[in-house]
Amino acid sequence: MWAGPIYRLGSLTGWRRHLVTVLAGIVSALAMPPVGLAPLLVVTIPVLIWHLDNIEATSRRRLFRRAFATVWLFSFGFFFAGLYWIGEAFLVDAEKFALLMPFAVTLLPAGLALIPAFVVGLGRLYWLPGYGRIMVLAICWCVAEWLRGHILTGFPWNLIGHALTASPALMQVAAITGAYGLSLIAMLVAGAFALKGARGPLIATGVVVLLFAGGAWRLSGAANETVPDIQIRIVQPDIPQTAKWDPEARARILRKYLSLSTSPGDDAPTGLTAQTILVWPESALPYLLAREPRLLDILGDMLPPGALLVTGGIRADGNLSESDGLFEHYYNSIYVIGHEGGQPSILAVYDKFHLVPFGEYLPLRHLLSRIGLRKLSQLQGSFDEGPGPKTLHIGGVPPVSPLICYEIIFSGAVTDPAERPQWIVNVTNDAWFGHSAGPYQHLAQVRLRAVEEGLPVIRAANTGVSAIVDGYGRVLDSRGLDRAGVIDGRLPKALAMTPYARFGDLIYFLMLLAAAAIAPLASRCHSTAKRETEV
Repeated sequence: MWAGPIYRLGSLTGWRRHLVTVLAGIVSALAMPPVGLAPLLVVTIPVLIWHLDNIEATSRRRLFRRAFATVWLFSFGFFFAGLYWIGEAFLVDAEKFALLMPFAVTLLPAGLALIPAFVVGLGRLYWLPGYGRIMVLAICWCVAEWLRGHILTGFPWNLIGHALTASPALMQVAAITGAYGLSLIAMLVAGAFALKGARGPLIATGVVVLLFAGGAWRLSGAANETVPDIQIRIVQPDIPQTAKWDPEARARILRKYLSLSTSPGDDAPTGLTAQTILVWPESALPYLLAREPRLLDILGDMLPPGALLVTGGIRADGNLSESDGLFEHYYNSIYVIGHEGGQPSILAVYDKFHLVPFGEYLPLRHLLSRIGLRKLSQLQGSFDEGPGPKTLHIGGVPPVSPLICYEIIFSGAVTDPAERPQWIVNVTNDAWFGHSAGPYQHLAQVRLRAVEEGLPVIRAANTGVSAIVDGYGRVLDSRGLDRAGVIDGRLPKALAMTPYARFGDLIYFLMLLAAAAIAPLASRCHSTAKRETEV
């Protein structure tokens, strides 16, 4: 299929080969949001396959080492280009942390690249002829993605399947396969373009057309139903990260939230009503709410009876420590505030359970505590984890699953398995990452979770992108980066439970097993066809 200079990329040697491998990984990152050039994968994945094909080694150990190096270079380029925005966080307090930025933007991709390098390196030992080797690569790559999503609390960011989120129609298959299954499809399709001749690419193109047609058919029958008598208002304050925890800015920040929350809007000319669910972002309140009774009164005065405020905030639990004056436990939390018995009250609390390593907690702190390093394991700024996904029941509102920040990037772990909610609320603060690709990639994951679960997502982000997303992953309304304001809308109804919501990653594992069973058959068919051609 590929003739001329593109195909010849696979026969390069030496430093040119290494450079092209890294560049192929970098170009693959352009398939991810917000660029979304998914067709680039039909060039970059074949380049990786051809380079793996052309490894020469005199022993299995040497073959593994060279395959490991090839996949590591590709993966490093992919993660380096796709996660560059993490460096933005080190510029928030540049005087202290700017010097660490180069290490962060290189060491994280280098570490993440070890997982696919190891798994695909093993797979290269069992390379098969023809399409069989493409299936081996796809299986190994997707196993590595699943491991990356679970090892050391996991980081399933920029899975190859996320390239398909650029198309609402192609994304619909995730309701069956989940995000990891979407990656398997993407790898099998893109890898087919490494085959000589037109047959493989034509079949792969046909698969994409069928998936697109199926997704378009699903969307064509999508009803735009909303929950009656509920109005959603999302506040996006656009508070700079440098100001969020400035004691002198606390009163000004609170006034901004109150002003935006009560202002008239195009779809809510009277501002808040008794039917409003008001949503503020992660850690919106620069106070410890439970220890500020006057603040609770202020919020109660803002809310009409019957209205609810869902807001992020820091929660302290325990007594003051005599040794260092710190509370014993801090939580990154969501509060639901309303009126109870005519008085402003905290109606429900949710504590974040999937914490960001190094950002929200010190890894191995329990081990450090056991060996006596309690001061080190309870540093100020560290959080304790909550018990896990939780379905909240508040008044006449449909049951909801609250999620904070990147908790929503974990497929199959966004709802309580014992009780399915009717919607998801996601509060986040992407101000750390400026005007970069990070917030858009985060939003793409929100849309994918909506498709997987068949549940609408109400997303409030400090600096954007805030959005109302329905159960088909469609963004019904949004507010872009660095635009303070509100979103007024209705709460979409939940869809019927999807196959993925019912079975989780079981379908994905069955897809892997099926691919593993078919790979030798595909390889034998290729060998037979080749012999017949030679005869």
